[in-house]
Amino acid sequence: MSLRQNALVLVLLAALIAITGDWSADPQLLRWWPLPLGLLLLGLSYEAWASQRARLQWQVHTAAQWLLCRATPVRFEFTSAWRRQAALELAPGAPADIAIDREVVTLDLPAGGPGALELTADARRLGQFQWPALRVRLRGSLGLAWWSKSLPTALSLQVVPDIVHESERALDASAGGARASLRIGAGGEVLQLRDYRAGDPPRAIDWKASARTRRLISRDFSEDQHLEIVVALDISRTSGLAAGFSDRLALYVNIAARLAQRAAALDDRVGLLLYADQPLAAIAPGRGMAAVMRFRSLLAQARVQPTEANPALAALRIRSLARQRSMVVLLTDLDDAGMASALIGAVRLLRPKHLPFIASVSSEAALALAQRPAQDEPEVYQAIAAQRYCAGLSRNLRALRALGAACVLAPPAALDRAVLDAYLGFRARRRV
Repeated sequence: MSLRQNALVLVLLAALIAITGDWSADPQLLRWWPLPLGLLLLGLSYEAWASQRARLQWQVHTAAQWLLCRATPVRFEFTSAWRRQAALELAPGAPADIAIDREVVTLDLPAGGPGALELTADARRLGQFQWPALRVRLRGSLGLAWWSKSLPTALSLQVVPDIVHESERALDASAGGARASLRIGAGGEVLQLRDYRAGDPPRAIDWKASARTRRLISRDFSEDQHLEIVVALDISRTSGLAAGFSDRLALYVNIAARLAQRAAALDDRVGLLLYADQPLAAIAPGRGMAAVMRFRSLLAQARVQPTEANPALAALRIRSLARQRSMVVLLTDLDDAGMASALIGAVRLLRPKHLPFIASVSSEAALALAQRPAQDEPEVYQAIAAQRYCAGLSRNLRALRALGAACVLAPPAALDRAVLDAYLGFRARRRV
């Protein structure tokens, strides 16, 4: 309970009556100062009784399954047993790993009807969450006090990796990727008929068309290109570092999930490895939506581990997972000199059979500091530190590319598109 302005006015009135009576030495006036306090106590008693009869209830209306780092609508709905308008004061609450606007708001509940508060929130961690009880304050019917209430709820929700939405699929298709190539005698789909050329194999000849035209006609087939992709996700200590509005693990999980969905749409095979100081969990490359669902199920179990990463052991595990030449996507960090040397060892284990592709997040703040002119001595030191950070990243990239690894470095908001463009580019150039 906390007193409002009306209650404070009664307290002030009692104090004024007592002071005036004491200064005037009028015993009759001194008898009246308890009256405002008595009225206040009676009013508070009535409000306490009425607040219990209000029988406040609330419900959270939202999806049972949230997508990681994707804005999700949330509706708080309150009802009261009062037959008159009620007012609530609340700070919207949510589980600790869900970002929501927690600014205190006042909500009016209409008589006999519900009051609602519309918000959006986004989850920053994978897993199952129980929505906590909400602390609210109900304004008393006489305006004397706010009455605190704790409103529990049974809502639980699950946060899963992100997906590719319909609007993004159109953008992906426009970027290129799956292109049918002509190859005589390969594949199963006929692209076109043409005149016979010397050297065409007998199975390429369309005998029916040749009989109709009285000359030899050959068929061109589409070449079936089914790539194999293994995504290696670093869930070591550094994956808990910040990356934009989330941590790096959340960013890498979403990129991996969306890449798998896009690859499955192009009929490519996808597999997954979670690793830290050692390989922790893996699934072999598979094709179709069943493989994507297994991929997403394993991704949903990813948690930051308190250990350093060992990509060399991950590379050895990948060699046993991928039986044919594959594109190995390592989602990890390049801004650590020790990690760069470990990645060099992993690349040497994967090359030349596989194509290592290393994707990492860059710091926009560090790049801006490195390029900004320094105005005073602290900014000089900040600029030097940022320049060394950027120079270290460039050295790590050059060392990995010199070994034949493909690398991409992008800010958090652009890394997903950079990885997709690289994948489609490798596919179009037939590098895998």
